[in-house]
Amino acid sequence: MKRSLVLVTVDCLRADHTGFMGYPRPTSPFLDELARETLVFPRAIVTGAPTYYSFPGLLASRYPLSLGREVVGSAPGEATLTTALLAAGYRTAAFLAANPYLSARFGYEQGFETFLDFGSATGDGRGGRGAINKNHRGFTTKLNQRISKLAHALAPLGKLYAEAYFQYCQRISGAARENWESLRRFPSADFIVDQACDWLRTAGGQPFFLWLHFMDPHAPYYPTPQALAAMGNNISPIRAHYLNESWKRGDIGAHRLRGYRDEIVNLYDAGIRWVDMQLARLADFLRASSLWDSCVFVATADHGEEFLDHGGVFHSPARQYQEMLHVPLLIRVPGVEKKLSAAPFSLLHLAPTILDAMGIDAPPEFAGRSYWPEVQAGGGWDRAISESVGNCTNPMDPRKRMAGRVLVVQDERYKFILDFDSGAEELYDLESDAQEQNKLPGNAARKVRARMLRAAHEHLDRQRKRRNAGTALRALAREIGLEWSHSGKPAETLAN
Repeated sequence: MKRSLVLVTVDCLRADHTGFMGYPRPTSPFLDELARETLVFPRAIVTGAPTYYSFPGLLASRYPLSLGREVVGSAPGEATLTTALLAAGYRTAAFLAANPYLSARFGYEQGFETFLDFGSATGDGRGGRGAINKNHRGFTTKLNQRISKLAHALAPLGKLYAEAYFQYCQRISGAARENWESLRRFPSADFIVDQACDWLRTAGGQPFFLWLHFMDPHAPYYPTPQALAAMGNNISPIRAHYLNESWKRGDIGAHRLRGYRDEIVNLYDAGIRWVDMQLARLADFLRASSLWDSCVFVATADHGEEFLDHGGVFHSPARQYQEMLHVPLLIRVPGVEKKLSAAPFSLLHLAPTILDAMGIDAPPEFAGRSYWPEVQAGGGWDRAISESVGNCTNPMDPRKRMAGRVLVVQDERYKFILDFDSGAEELYDLESDAQEQNKLPGNAARKVRARMLRAAHEHLDRQRKRRNAGTALRALAREIGLEWSHSGKPAETLAN
């Protein structure tokens, strides 16, 4: 009998904020319990971060820049985990919590019979309202801009005015922030699981592939009251709004932001807890439907999140430290459990490894390979490579995609970061400096540095040789078509 597959991806979930990876707070009791009977990868590493550099590796088993820096997402006709399972006779469905980079716009609907990303969801709050960050261009806003311009001509006065105006905005907006539903931007985990359970009721006896993507730990951090209570926190919606607005301020430094950090982390952790609670509910549904024992269950993340670990916040593609690249990874295959190596395991290899565990051949186009035999033996991998375009903070703007890459090579002990824009290199000994606070001086560990540089060169050379020109051209044609459509030019012009 064919095994079904449930793939759970959680946006912004750091490995070190889950209990089974050593976090002391109760963010993940269901996953912690599951970890006792399943495969836990202590050091799973994404192929790039954030989302738009992570998912090509996770679903299509290729490095995110291997089709060119101008390509974002899954290329038209590209082989993926989904297309492989669809070809093998699986029913396929995806329910995604409105991450704009996991939409049909970027090709992620390919291979799915049912694909709902809820990108325009509005509704009861569980489905997300998108109510925040609206730009009200009224008289007050225009007046503020004029006064601010005058105040900033005198530097000290400018800072004082910016602070006064920020506090004023928080006070007048407080009345509109009395409930969590009015604040939440993304569909919450219970809504996504409800959709999944409704679909599972229609799956019949066929094997299925179900992909769920959750955004609850993603900024802005607005968890459910139930999750806050489960974490022992009591934060009001008004306070949460103030914290989130303060956390994203670009006009104050890390020192002041640290004053908000603990409460922000409390909100973030509650988002993780809500996902965990809903995954427990999903597992109960699968058990009650007699599906759990024939189901491969995979839980991981697309990237982590920074909380001033290196002076930054959120998840910039330029900041490829472990809080961004190291994610949790659980693979539950009924009847299989093993203690695994702590060497870095690249998520480039996740799709072919899952397929092998299910007895399905991986597409030959995959750049990764199956490590299923090694997984059953406890190890056998030793290196992970990640890449991004450091200045690409908004891939919706094609110009942002064309800056220099940030390339990361790491093995069991060392991590090497190479920034192609600045030419800067950073080498860390993760054995003695797991938090990456003290980069090794340039004259230290010369042999290690040379070995890492060789690995980086080999990676770039291998990607150049492997590049599929046809797939790259199809992806580029899609990008050009989208640019034209967004510019207002008639679509029929593209055919001429």
